[in-house]
Amino acid sequence: MSAYPTVRLLIGSEWIETGGEGAMPIINPASEKEIGRAPKASKEQLDAALAAAGEAFPKWSGTPAIERFRIIRKAADLLRERAETIARLMTLEMGKPHAQALAETRGSADLIDFLAEEAKRQGGRLVPVRSHNLLEQRVTQEPVGPAILFTPWNFPINLPAKKIAGALSAGCSAILKPAETTPATAQMLAECFVDAGLPEGVLNIVYGDPAMISEHLIASDITRKVSFTGSTAVGRQLGALAAQGLKRYTSELGGHAPVVIGESADFDRTVAACAATKFRNAGQVCVSPTRFLVARGVYDKFVTEFAARSQKLKIGDASVDDSVEMGPLAHGGRISAMQDLMASLGGPEGEIVSGGAALDGPGHFFAPTVVASPSPSSRLMTEEPFGPVAGIVPYDTIEEAVEIANSLRYGLAAYAFTGSLDESHYLGNSLRAGMIAINHFAVGSPETPFGGIRDSGFGSESGVEGYLGYTETKLVTVAKSAP
Repeated sequence: MSAYPTVRLLIGSEWIETGGEGAMPIINPASEKEIGRAPKASKEQLDAALAAAGEAFPKWSGTPAIERFRIIRKAADLLRERAETIARLMTLEMGKPHAQALAETRGSADLIDFLAEEAKRQGGRLVPVRSHNLLEQRVTQEPVGPAILFTPWNFPINLPAKKIAGALSAGCSAILKPAETTPATAQMLAECFVDAGLPEGVLNIVYGDPAMISEHLIASDITRKVSFTGSTAVGRQLGALAAQGLKRYTSELGGHAPVVIGESADFDRTVAACAATKFRNAGQVCVSPTRFLVARGVYDKFVTEFAARSQKLKIGDASVDDSVEMGPLAHGGRISAMQDLMASLGGPEGEIVSGGAALDGPGHFFAPTVVASPSPSSRLMTEEPFGPVAGIVPYDTIEEAVEIANSLRYGLAAYAFTGSLDESHYLGNSLRAGMIAINHFAVGSPETPFGGIRDSGFGSESGVEGYLGYTETKLVTVAKSAP
């Protein structure tokens, strides 16, 4: 692809190259080389973005829904046109294999399409009256106000797209603070909206120190909604900040997804799906399957085949090789975290069957790792690894499997594979998570809500929920002017 683009802040109608707090390097995690720099916004620049969003909100919220729809839909079309370039940039910034990056980009356009359509569909409702003196009771969903959107690096198009599209479709203005490691990818998404004709100030982008930016933006009286995707620890902090100002808050936090595999499941199909999905994005996925709970009758065979498949994955720098199936971890700190986790294994804590070490050479690469029989209380089974590590545990009864699956406070996604209709219904009703998939791993689509419960956050994005999350309910009742 062409040279790395100049990263700029977007404040009102201005693209700004110079940050008031200097600049920060952008590192390719596959080569560990600097590929560019991003401006760090100052508090003064954050105030300018807040002012722009505040000024834009009344006009944008008053824009007819059909006009908002047309602009947002055009942005989706531009995203499709630019998908190849954006996907290449995504791979350069965070190492995602090209096919996955391209699929994410094109899928994000579908997300934007669906949420744009919601602007036309959500017209409110009439409620029957109880009194002859009342003429009408009308309930509508009104845009909540300027929204602050925080997104991580692991899905640098998908996550900003669903937040931006939900906010803008509902009539909110927004300030996006994407991950510092993937700024250009998010910038190219924003360019699609600007080039589609979005009025100035409706969408702004800032980068910089996460703690300073979050505290400053959330504390502002202009801000009325906060949406965050990231770790549970940070989610708690931002939720507390939002609560202080009674700001609406949606959070999609960590996960530690269980996969219950019954003896009646289609073995070959199941193990192939499990291995492919576990190591997607090097396991750096909030809904990544991590705790594999396997019926004892097929346990040994499953471990052997799962490990064999993991060893065949092609690992490398996807920015120079499109055939790469697994890229690097985000940064050196993730390698250290994986090594620390490996050091906790052994004996009842689990035995490494394959992988278990960082790979030689430049880049933050860690071998796909399979761990057999970790105890339910081990670190691997209780702490989200957020890396290419799978723990596989045998169970004797389906009730035991559900007990292990539900033993943590995480509740984002859960999965199951079974050939039994009875088991399917039991698992769907018994597993505690915001999203459950049986006999497949697809928990995200434009039409369905994406979100968790308990320590995995609250609220949902995508689906109609992704629109309604940026609204507040208004009731209007009209009585007769005379009895």
